[in-house]
Amino acid sequence: AAELGKGSFKYAWVLDKLKAERERGITIDIALWKFETPKYSVTVIDAPGHRDFIKNMITGTSQADCAILIIAAGTGEFEAGISKDGQTREHALLAYTLGVKHLIVAINKMDTANWSQTRYEEIIKETSNFIKKVGYNPK
Repeated sequence: AAELGKGSFKYAWVLDKLKAERERGITIDIALWKFETPKYSVTVIDAPGHRDFIKNMITGTSQADCAILIIAAGTGEFEAGISKDGQTREHALLAYTLGVKHLIVAINKMDTANWSQTRYEEIIKETSNFIKKVGYNPK
């Protein structure tokens, strides 16, 4: 990734194998990674978040027991995602509709908000209110 000037994508490249994914810096197709712990057999499904690949996101999400919803903290990014037609909102609704009973919410890009505790709490409050309306139990 670093050799091609895409150093910030190094973790995404673990599962993003298609040339187009690596060139564009977005997940296009689902990818699976399996591992086992003493108690569980785990399959990580990397599904696209980009609006153009929602069909692939649905394919991956429909196989999941639990989902991780990654929310961008950047000013404007969070608001766009949680808006009426936003991707964050759409993904949470689809996950619940597809039978995903457990949702983990991760806030990404806090550096763009200067690690603001106020921004973090604002995102937690708005996201918790929304996912509760969807049917999840925020804790």
